[in-house]
Amino acid sequence: MSIDQGNTTRRGVLKGAAAALALAGAARAALPSGAFAQGAGPEVKGAKLGFIALTDAAPLFVAKEKGIFAKYGLPETEVLKQASWGTTRDNLVLGSEGNGIDGAHILTPMPYLISAGRVTQNNVPVPMYIMARLNLNGQCISIAKEHIDHKIGLDTKPFKAVLEAKKASGKAVKAAMTFPGGTHDLWIRYWLAAGGIDPDKDIETIVVPPPQMVANMKVGTMDCFCVCEPWNEQLIHQGIGYTAITTGELWKDHPEKAFAMRAAWVDKYPNAAKALLMAVMEAQQWCDKPENRDEMAAIVAKRQWINVPVADVVNRMKGKFDYGTGRVVENSPHIMKFWADNASYPYQSHDLWFLTEDIRWGKFDAATDTKALIGKVNREDLWREAAKALGVSAIPTSTSRGVETLFDGKVFDPENPAAYLNSLGIKKVA
Repeated sequence: MSIDQGNTTRRGVLKGAAAALALAGAARAALPSGAFAQGAGPEVKGAKLGFIALTDAAPLFVAKEKGIFAKYGLPETEVLKQASWGTTRDNLVLGSEGNGIDGAHILTPMPYLISAGRVTQNNVPVPMYIMARLNLNGQCISIAKEHIDHKIGLDTKPFKAVLEAKKASGKAVKAAMTFPGGTHDLWIRYWLAAGGIDPDKDIETIVVPPPQMVANMKVGTMDCFCVCEPWNEQLIHQGIGYTAITTGELWKDHPEKAFAMRAAWVDKYPNAAKALLMAVMEAQQWCDKPENRDEMAAIVAKRQWINVPVADVVNRMKGKFDYGTGRVVENSPHIMKFWADNASYPYQSHDLWFLTEDIRWGKFDAATDTKALIGKVNREDLWREAAKALGVSAIPTSTSRGVETLFDGKVFDPENPAAYLNSLGIKKVA
């Protein structure tokens, strides 16, 4: 059993979740994007938002610390630390009425997995909305110090030989990620598979919550892991491992975390949802200004947020990447982005890539109607409404960022995801 599998939900609350799915659909039809009346105040004074101790949750920390939630009429908004992504899922299922949470900083595929009942107790769907993307780039794949002489990077073909030799000696080989079907799972799978390593057969994939990655690497639990900062840089500072790649090298300016809410909460409190979204977006704008990066690093390092030394955060926040192998990149093009280059906009084409990869690895059925699922979960219409209210001048008009090319030359065309799967040797039924 993985560390994450110990998290359970309260059965009583789940009994009504199936009915909630139908109700949310009806409410969605009755509350189009125009339901966010200009000038109307929030119906409530706050919401309960979850986060994992990762630097890409910075917009939530900043919105709370700098009074931005209060500015938009939501002074009672709570930003609550979650122990793992499994805990985040469970608390979203419960909702604040059940002593859980209303929304979260979350792995982008998770609102889909939760909405479809793929990762909930008894497979009960709990409708979710993606309100915004929180960031682009900023994750890393790290490798244990025992493999430092090999200096594994983008090309995992040499790593395959290393792992095979270790297995031949009778030792286990393991790769850690943070949630099955989540972004970290998909990045490390893509990276391994591109070098001929089957993540389901050639290496054991395990689930470890982000804050526990370094401790587990220290005691030899895994050979490699994928997670956001500050845990990759902390690994180097503690002399336990090194960075193989930052995930922007796999796919430049790739989408990462999302800001998601329970659909029932958004439908019940549309003005509060708009105010919440505007606050998060304003915080994203603040986070992306270079002159704010030192202050942002100091904020996220605080005890109530990530609880690490600022030194474990600040360099990569500012674009300096020391890989721990002698390779140091200044002003990296793969710096985490919160607002620049439409980082906040929840492109439907990006969600489709995640769903397509989750089909590839069996987290969704091949016959999944991805278009219909995205239509229920992705609320880029609400993002545009909030952006207009904020006076954002350049609002994307397309739900697609267009054709994307990954590091190994594979092309993802959102108009033809089946061709992408076929290029990977996977056939999509529908």
